[in-house]
Amino acid sequence: MGINDAARPLDGAVVSGFLRSLPAKPLLLGLGEARHFVEELGEQRNEIFRHLVEHEGYRSFAIESDCLRGLVVDDYVTTGIGDLDDVMDRGFSHGFGASPANRELVRWMRAYNEGHDEKLRFHGFDGPLEYWAASPRQALTGLHGLLDGPLPCAMETLDTLLGPDDRWTNEATVMDPSQSVGRSADAQRLRLLADDLVALLDTQAPRLSAEARERAALYGRTAVGLLRYHHWMADTSPTRIARLSGLRDAMMAANLRAVAENGPALVFGHNLHLQRSKSFMPLGDQQLEWWSAAAIAETHLGDRYAFLASALGTVGDDAPPSDTVEGLLSTLPWDRSLIDARRLAATITKPAPRISHDVAYFPLDPAHLDMIDGVVFLKEAVRLGRFG
Repeated sequence: MGINDAARPLDGAVVSGFLRSLPAKPLLLGLGEARHFVEELGEQRNEIFRHLVEHEGYRSFAIESDCLRGLVVDDYVTTGIGDLDDVMDRGFSHGFGASPANRELVRWMRAYNEGHDEKLRFHGFDGPLEYWAASPRQALTGLHGLLDGPLPCAMETLDTLLGPDDRWTNEATVMDPSQSVGRSADAQRLRLLADDLVALLDTQAPRLSAEARERAALYGRTAVGLLRYHHWMADTSPTRIARLSGLRDAMMAANLRAVAENGPALVFGHNLHLQRSKSFMPLGDQQLEWWSAAAIAETHLGDRYAFLASALGTVGDDAPPSDTVEGLLSTLPWDRSLIDARRLAATITKPAPRISHDVAYFPLDPAHLDMIDGVVFLKEAVRLGRFG
């Protein structure tokens, strides 16, 4: 059996066939990025999502972007509130709003909703953690505003304890934990108040609409997660970065579980966050490790989670060696393919790991092919965005 037997040209019918081959219909279908800001992959993702909506009953899309900013996009696609230019500017983190493929996705979702009663939903599943941690103000005050008295504190108390947002958003804390406010007396009290507010939400859930409960729960888990993250940003131990990375993925996992409650959904984010295996990162003489968001979420979802990793052949002017997984897949006759990863793992023997000249590209790990359900392979990626 050759690799052609494990692969098919990528189209909607092949995606549906892939879903039928799984042991259960996934509530979350992860489509991983081997590299952020690849327009060809974004366009292919849009085609897959349209097919899933029109033929497989999918109604939600989640992207690796700030979950609170994502509310701006969700409001736009569900109700038409806002202007598309402004939504793309305010509704995404990490510069993802500048992507033409993301803009086309949002435009299409809004157009679809205008003609259908059952609305498509948009979610960000990352925390407000764009290389540094945001202020917990929006999450705390948003949750407080949705609850009824008696409350554990007044809104003015939250404002006083939060203080200026710039003390929370100081980018220098990424490298210098002594500049973090995460273990200050104010932050410690805010953590207790956040816990009380989340507990109060449970007691008041019956009086809230389904939409209000969903938003309050998002605010609650984000407030608690952010304050916990800030606490550990002030840590000075050697495990600091690994702990922060694990906390970020845990916040992602909690958001993914919430998305799954309204599934099925297509989830789009980096392979490293959607993979089932552990994440590893060298740092000096340390090897840091933590579990990915999808690995955590899958402990709750089981076989209702499925993962399509992406892989790229030639990235810009960087072509894969012929003895790597990407090099072997480049011999396929199609520009875009869907490969059964487990059949591929059984077909190829000891491929070499790819060392890419593009530092933003993360090659497939040959040792983990059997932990992937499928591979979306693009033979060439030319239109690269940031870091390209």
